[in-house]
Amino acid sequence: MLKRLEVVGFKSFAKKTVLDFLSSTTAIVGPNGSGKSNVAEAFRFALGEQSMKSMRGKRAEDLIFNGSHSAPRANRAAVAIVFDNRPKGTHRPFKIDFDEVVIERAVLRDGTSEYSINGSKVRLRDIEELLAGANIGETGHHIISQGEADRILLASPRDRRAMLEDALGLKMYEFKKQEAEKKLVKTEENIGQVNSLRRELAPHLRFLESQVKKLERADSLRAELVSLAQTYFAIEDAYLAHEKTKVAGEKRDAAERLAQAAAELSAIEERSTTDAEGVKHLDLVRRTEREIERINGERGLLARTIGRVEGALAAATERSTRVAREPYTKIPREDLIELAREIEKQVEEAKTPDAVAAALSAIRKAITAFVNRFIAPTDDLLAEEERTAYALHNEQAELLAKDARFSEELERTKSLLARSREALTAHDETGRELRRRILDLAQAKAHEEGAVAKSEAREYEINLLSEALEREKGEVFGLGGVAAVSYSSLEQLPDEERHAQDARKRALERTKIRLEEAGGTGEDIRQEHKEVSEREAFLATELEDLAKSAAGLRALINDLDTELAKHFSEGLAKVNASFSEYFALMFGGGGARLALEENEESEEEELGESEVELDEPKEKERLGIEIAVNLPKKKVRSLMQLSGGERALTSIALIFAMSQVNPPPFLILDETDAALDEANSRRYGDMIESLAKRSQLIVITHNRESMSRANTLYGVTMGGDGISKLLSVKFDEAVAVAK
Repeated sequence: MLKRLEVVGFKSFAKKTVLDFLSSTTAIVGPNGSGKSNVAEAFRFALGEQSMKSMRGKRAEDLIFNGSHSAPRANRAAVAIVFDNRPKGTHRPFKIDFDEVVIERAVLRDGTSEYSINGSKVRLRDIEELLAGANIGETGHHIISQGEADRILLASPRDRRAMLEDALGLKMYEFKKQEAEKKLVKTEENIGQVNSLRRELAPHLRFLESQVKKLERADSLRAELVSLAQTYFAIEDAYLAHEKTKVAGEKRDAAERLAQAAAELSAIEERSTTDAEGVKHLDLVRRTEREIERINGERGLLARTIGRVEGALAAATERSTRVAREPYTKIPREDLIELAREIEKQVEEAKTPDAVAAALSAIRKAITAFVNRFIAPTDDLLAEEERTAYALHNEQAELLAKDARFSEELERTKSLLARSREALTAHDETGRELRRRILDLAQAKAHEEGAVAKSEAREYEINLLSEALEREKGEVFGLGGVAAVSYSSLEQLPDEERHAQDARKRALERTKIRLEEAGGTGEDIRQEHKEVSEREAFLATELEDLAKSAAGLRALINDLDTELAKHFSEGLAKVNASFSEYFALMFGGGGARLALEENEESEEEELGESEVELDEPKEKERLGIEIAVNLPKKKVRSLMQLSGGERALTSIALIFAMSQVNPPPFLILDETDAALDEANSRRYGDMIESLAKRSQLIVITHNRESMSRANTLYGVTMGGDGISKLLSVKFDEAVAVAK
């Protein structure tokens, strides 16, 4: 039930004005221009009207009191409507848990609007949903302002249908349907996004699955690696430990034998080095041998000198013979070259003083011979050549004598050497056994030294093998984990050849390579595959939930469509019954009805059969409303043929019919009776009384008949200051004035 209206700063109501609606019918009267229609517009404003034209303005600023000579302009306009929301039966009129509901709207000069319910700021949508639940729709069918009585007649079929749905209280279904459709659109967008995400994930997931399969193969290889490694490492550890022990023993034994041989050899050698007589004999033999070597060396040099002298002598003899035969004998080029070479050779071989002297003598003689042959006269040259030959002959004799002396000295030295050797041999016979022992000990020492060196080399080799084994363990640990290097030690080596272990090592290396190629442990791949798989499963579940949600929303929309169609059909039938009744009452006969407009056949012909079937239900659902009238004693084919008064009566009949079927909490009639004559005014008054039994009526009127049907009457006046004021008039006085 409407309780009161509070207006402040709205249009001509500069000061706070309160209208209480405590009766079923309230009339608001006043002269033209007093601002009484501003009351209806205040209702429109508070209930969320967005059209400035409907409130006779161009801008939001036009709704705010603009000031006068006695009052400043307001910066804010506010209208509050107060409803009684106490339960009627089991339900409250408004679906909110308050006994009183205050809906307020304020507008500022910058054009912004503020909405509130019971003092709490809300959205316009919240206001609309709350009003729709109380059958107060947004099409304004419950507020009929001056000049808009035939608005429903002039509206398009689709707009007329919206008004009818609003009057029938179907707006909540529309709100629910719109909300469901929005959710469905959002859900379908989410489905598209989820499908897009799954499409993006699919190739990466396939790649990861292939990688995981490789890793599974790697697991098999890893198990094989662990088995091979445990066997190989256990045997290799035992083998190296055995070899270390073995080599250490061999080295120790060899070192002991070496020390013994070295000590015995050292003692014998010390004793042998103290043999002075043997040393003396040996020293004499060595000195004699060196002397023989010296004599032989000097004889060799002397023999070469003799050979050269003999050659020079032969050459000199030959030259003297040629000179005797032929003065100035020509010397061939080859002889000159040979002479130069001989001189060079003499110089090079002149190592001892005698040899140098002999060489210089030969060179001088050669040069002298050369000069005599080319420069000296024949007799002189011949004499010179003969002197040269004589000198060379003498020199040859001297050299041969010297060689004879060297030969004698050599014989004496050889004789001494023989005697020294015999003495040394005689002495050696006494110490041969000692020397043999020294030789045996030396050989034994060398052998043991070799054995020790061999053992050390083997130790080094075993150390290298141990280091390599530790590296292999580290590599295998990185591929196979702790299990690969966790094994029991062997108490003894298996009875097999060494090449069997070598074969195990090769197999281990091959398995390591295959495992590395297969991706190693791949924990990061497994983790990523797990995360991506979980993401895919989550998206699949989410997609399934969204699909169920979308199906549920479609089912809800279909149910709402069914409910809308059902309630609309039932409401249309009820409105038609009341409309025909009120129409006949207003016109004294005739009839009127609402009907769904028909589809144009051309549209069906242009569409294929399947498309018609697909779109037909939706088209039927949203078909507009046509109005058919049948005036008594007058044939009318269209509403446009009605006069202004006839349209007003038809509109009033239709509005009252819609209000009868689903009565709104209140109905505002703003001078809708202005065009009625006296007889129709009485009928109008009768309908007002009938409607007042179902809805509160607020009648803004000049009509006396309408005033007489009101229980409460407000008068609105405006003075010279342009401010509307509310006057209280007693009902009895108002009736007297009206009559």
